[in-house]
Amino acid sequence: MEKFTTLTSLAAPLDRTNVDTDQIIPKQFLKRIERTGYGEFLFFDWRQTPDGAPVAGFVLNDPRYQGAQILIAGKNFGCGSSREHAAWALENFGFRVVIAPSFADIFFSNAGKNGIVLVRLSEAEVNTLLQNSEKIPGYQLTVSLAEQTVSDDRGFRAKFEIDPFRKYCLLEGLDDIGLTLRHAAALDGFEKQHDEAVWLRAR
Repeated sequence: MEKFTTLTSLAAPLDRTNVDTDQIIPKQFLKRIERTGYGEFLFFDWRQTPDGAPVAGFVLNDPRYQGAQILIAGKNFGCGSSREHAAWALENFGFRVVIAPSFADIFFSNAGKNGIVLVRLSEAEVNTLLQNSEKIPGYQLTVSLAEQTVSDDRGFRAKFEIDPFRKYCLLEGLDDIGLTLRHAAALDGFEKQHDEAVWLRAR
């Protein structure tokens, strides 16, 4: 997992509440066995019509937001089923940060384990960012995980809270496997002792 310290990026506005995981990554794409390649299916049913034509009014089809790594959304983002594929799709597409007033609990956990920083701000603060990103061409935000701040070059600055352990993992780029591998030497030692004990008992 890639380390996260500070990110300055275009911000894309998704002014919708209760964005569920089936919209983030529809169920027909859950048959894949890899953890990669989901980006092209992100918000699939919103990005294109039933005949495959891109929806001109959808934010991810707007050239103004191409390359955005920060997504701003309404409250209760990531509700619905617990599929981790939703976090994979956002990360594969290129989003490193999602800002919203609230997130579904399981999605919040899945996103953090996949290197995505989820920032909870007040509804008033989120509304300000949504309006700025919609009206100001090339609007960028800076998210500092170390300082736990979101800011722009127009005077906006807000603090956000994050669990200390999750913050540590994101700063260090440690997913569940990475956390386990920190103890590789101890695990190898245990396995060696175990194998030796089994060998001695078998003699």
